Amino acid sequence: MDAFSDLIRGVRAHGSLFGSSTLTPPWNLHFVDGAPLTLCTVLTGEGWIVPEGRPPEPLRARETIVVRGPATFAFVDEVGTRAEPVSCGEHCATPDQGGTRYRLGWNDTGCAAGGGTTLIVGAYPVRGEISRRLLDALPVVLRVDAGGTGDPVLDHLAAEVAVDAPGQQVVLDRLLDWMLVCTLREWFDRPDGRPPAWWAAQRDPVVGDALRLLHAEPAAPWTVAALADRTGVSRATLAKRFTDLVGEPPLTYLTRWRMTLAADLLVERETATIADIARTVGYANPFGFSAAFKRVRGANPSEFRRAATAPVGSDA
Repeated sequence: MDAFSDLIRGVRAHGSLFGSSTLTPPWNLHFVDGAPLTLCTVLTGEGWIVPEGRPPEPLRARETIVVRGPATFAFVDEVGTRAEPVSCGEHCATPDQGGTRYRLGWNDTGCAAGGGTTLIVGAYPVRGEISRRLLDALPVVLRVDAGGTGDPVLDHLAAEVAVDAPGQQVVLDRLLDWMLVCTLREWFDRPDGRPPAWWAAQRDPVVGDALRLLHAEPAAPWTVAALADRTGVSRATLAKRFTDLVGEPPLTYLTRWRMTLAADLLVERETATIADIARTVGYANPFGFSAAFKRVRGANPSEFRRAATAPVGSDA
């Protein structure tokens, strides 16, 4: 398991905020949910993404823009459009908010076959500390131009949106997941980009192997010497190369990754004891685990669990 796969594995479309809309000017769609990640792509035509508090971004055919919440945004035919805003969100909620899958219902009169602007929207609920590490590596708005690795996905999306067949939502969800992965990989790999340190480090033959080992076996009793042995270099070489590329020593990275895993396990496994969680992430001693967790997360495991599982609006 590589670092990117680990971080994106919890970012999935599950019958959530999927929309396809064919529009003719003027239009003003206001996406009010403030989803953690929203992918917008145009199959045909063009428009403008207007993120809250940020400059407008043109969105042309087969280009993709990802907006990171909680800011809201609008999709308009032109900046300063005369169209009244239409809120997208109240009736387009994710299943856990009481909604179902949807297709945006705007198909304006006068939109001839093959004309207009066809917008695809996929909003992603992002839960847990693992996926949050991915969000932290992204800007509020990122764009990827047409002609990249996501183009074949757009062809599949266009074909699937055009039909209404059993199992369609599953297909659409998976296509949106595929599109998101292609978009993020392409954005991270831009020559002028500023990807997180772990992204570039994955390409290094030594540090990349070390990262894959730490992510594949986080609970193993790793030492720098053991990690160096598995990657085929000296202890000093691994320590220096890892620190130079990732920005922190191997065992410091491992501790932070273990605490990220533990944070999600504390919420997901509410009946598990602190000792259970400690063993799962590689600590035989729950006291040592608790001390490390508090040092990294700023609260001990029990406090973190109480705060994370408290009902919204409670004083816990």
